[in-house]
Amino acid sequence: MERFAYFNGQYLPESQVCISFRDRGFNLGDAVFDAERTFGGKIFRLQEHIDRLYGSLEKASIDPGLSPQEMIEITQQTVEKNLPLLKPNEDYWVMQRITRGLNVVGGELWQSGEATVIVECTPLPLRARAPLLRDGLDVFSPSLRRVPPESLDPNIKSHNYLNLVLADLQVRDRSRHAWAILLDTRGYISEGIGSNIFLVKDQALLTPDARYVLPGISRGVVIALARDEGIPVCERDLTPEEAASSDEAFITSTSFCICPVRSYDGRMLGAGEAPGPVTRQLSQAFAREVKYDFVSQYLESLGGSAA
Repeated sequence: MERFAYFNGQYLPESQVCISFRDRGFNLGDAVFDAERTFGGKIFRLQEHIDRLYGSLEKASIDPGLSPQEMIEITQQTVEKNLPLLKPNEDYWVMQRITRGLNVVGGELWQSGEATVIVECTPLPLRARAPLLRDGLDVFSPSLRRVPPESLDPNIKSHNYLNLVLADLQVRDRSRHAWAILLDTRGYISEGIGSNIFLVKDQALLTPDARYVLPGISRGVVIALARDEGIPVCERDLTPEEAASSDEAFITSTSFCICPVRSYDGRMLGAGEAPGPVTRQLSQAFAREVKYDFVSQYLESLGGSAA
């Protein structure tokens, strides 16, 4: 009754996947990853995620020792091995994690052994996150700013999450539904942990310029769906003032898909309804795209609880 993970050529029970303390992913954050989710046990947009993963690997100069097609097959096999452990109504978060390998003892800091490759999956936190999807997020912009592109390419999805983690901790006690969306060093809205933000103003969709954020796969899906639905989309610099005065807002992420925002820096958005009509329209379009009612999946995890 234990999940399996792929680890350097083997499928092992999770308890047997042990990372050396000399691994550069552990002691330097020298690693990249990507994350997908399943709908009804089937991985969504795996090819796109693997393409982005290999883009991160190339930018970080890490050789995983596996082709993209091999990574796809390993990922599918990992999920297949773990499907029997899924409970009714559950789905998986699926992740590929690749580090540069072990530090060379007695060598220079830039030297390493072969890459460490892990593919693993864990049940989505449906019950924990269901109230956020039901009620909407309270977004806050912390004082910490997002690492600028001049310092680290935002298109590298790396293990260096400390900037985002500290920002999240800074706002965490401000609301039960708090969510951090950082500003960039220029003072414009950027992104949060594993999430992109969209504003709705006068029936148009606005989202930060992709040059300053990691453009999520779910973000791309929503932009395409919005255009199919006849909703104008504009990618540009956005100010916190624009966010606080928007009619609606929502975030996109692999796990949430679309999650409504009810307030920004303490100001309720629009009529105070979350989700608003455009957010609801896009959520329904997203559900049709994935052929799965992800909103009901979250809400049903609460059972009879009102928590």
